[in-house]
Amino acid sequence: MGSFVKDFRDFINQGNVVDMAVGVIIGGAFGKIVSSLVTDVIMPLIGAITGGISFSDIKYELTPAIVENGQVIQEANTLNIGTFIDTIINFLIIALCIFTVIRFLQRSKERFAKDEAPAEEALAPSTEDLLTEIRDLLKADQGKKV
Repeated sequence: MGSFVKDFRDFINQGNVVDMAVGVIIGGAFGKIVSSLVTDVIMPLIGAITGGISFSDIKYELTPAIVENGQVIQEANTLNIGTFIDTIINFLIIALCIFTVIRFLQRSKERFAKDEAPAEEALAPSTEDLLTEIRDLLKADQGKKV
């Protein structure tokens, strides 16, 4: 049990928890923005294109509502297909944004690695240069012995 506590303490001290917390907070805020975009902008546009269909109103009634004396005693049991479509569109937009950010970061890393690699290769002498230097040192060393 002591090893588990020590590993957990090390995990927290590394900063991974803070990074994860920041990611969750930003992700939650981003999710709300995307939900608003889908609900308030995209779905009304799609509704206008499809002739005024509101996707949030698309439902399939499994059992009807129970009404007595004009009061609803039990709500209808429905499959909310329109809400599900909204959620799928939210997911696709968020996935597209995350994909775009990750792709941008990967390409930035590749460009950075390409910029750095030639500098390291330029500093290292070639095998021929090393052999030439060894030959010259051996010749110089033989000239001193004679």
